[in-house]
Amino acid sequence: MDLTADQIAFREGMSRMGAAVNLITTDGPAGRHGLVASAVCSVTDSPPTVLVCINRRSFVHDLMLRNGSLCVNVLASQHQDLCATFARYVEGVDRFASGTWTTLATGSPVLVDSNVSLDCRIGSVLEQGTHSVMFCEVRGVHLSDRPGAGLVYFSRDYHHLQTPPP
Repeated sequence: MDLTADQIAFREGMSRMGAAVNLITTDGPAGRHGLVASAVCSVTDSPPTVLVCINRRSFVHDLMLRNGSLCVNVLASQHQDLCATFARYVEGVDRFASGTWTTLATGSPVLVDSNVSLDCRIGSVLEQGTHSVMFCEVRGVHLSDRPGAGLVYFSRDYHHLQTPPP
């Protein structure tokens, strides 16, 4: 697909919008899966809801919808290598072999040392362009006892924020 000049400018502009790096995980009847995403934001705290945008061509997209749940694991700087593990699907590779995992209410994988993990049931889903916008009701929150330096994606590269004071 050839991109228009406007699409190229839009993509460049969006690369300049720093965003937290998140590992979105799921488990259920369609299996245990995950992907890295930055298109996540809060919607409301009553009920606690976040939105997660996933490309419909992603291998994990339909599997997450079938499972009906996901966990937003907000990554810290020490997780940059884990991003590479989850960035591409490779048949037969257990991407969950790295990291320490637990579960909360939905059974989706929770990365124990993530800065925060939001365990969610997928509610409504809207399709916009190439992506699905999933409105996800938070069923459980896991806060790290010792949050690490934040990991953000900006200008097509990872950047590390300062570690918060104790």
